[in-house]
Amino acid sequence: MQVLAGERGLDREVNSGYCTDLISDFMANGTPGCLWLTLQTHMNVVAVALLAGAAGVVLTGGRGIPPEVCRKAEAEGLPLLHTSFNTFEIAGRLYHLLYAQ
Repeated sequence: MQVLAGERGLDREVNSGYCTDLISDFMANGTPGCLWLTLQTHMNVVAVALLAGAAGVVLTGGRGIPPEVCRKAEAEGLPLLHTSFNTFEIAGRLYHLLYAQ
């Protein structure tokens, strides 16, 4: 996984994860401290993540990220990470890291 922006916020505690590509779904169900996994790469992702108090956003699927999205996340201190794994794969890996005993 590559950190694209918000490195200063990487020490935030992640208490859950949420996988959705629907902005409205995350607005309704994202919770403070969650890590949002999505393939959406537009500016609204940053705004909604901040509104929900997300610990960070993982952009999945290896898609190109507009530079203005990275700049906004950096300015807001929002960790924005990028991976070539699809959402299912990275969700499984992160779940294992967070919860495997």
